[in-house]
Amino acid sequence: MIIRGGENIYPREIEEFLYHMPGIKDVQVAAVPSKKYGEAVGAFIILQPGVKMLPEDVQEFCRGKIARYKIPKYVFFIDQFPLTGSGKIQKFKLKEMSLDLCRQQGIEVI
Repeated sequence: MIIRGGENIYPREIEEFLYHMPGIKDVQVAAVPSKKYGEAVGAFIILQPGVKMLPEDVQEFCRGKIARYKIPKYVFFIDQFPLTGSGKIQKFKLKEMSLDLCRQQGIEVI
């Protein structure tokens, strides 16, 4: 669960919604540390081969269809998810990765 400024956000709900967006092969939603809200919503997306997409495209797809506070503030396009030895996705590692990805892309975490 992501707790954004007192709001409880369930990642699975956002993931299920984003699976309906054309071009998305796989998606995981995880918390991104935020100075202002404690946590913010981050979407980690693996695209279909040959698909080009911008973070703004994902946010625009969500606008007006899901609650504003559930729209991912941060959208990262990655090649693979961090997995355990048994093949389960490590959400806590996605949270750690988010800070590195923000730094690499010059995004200031607010």
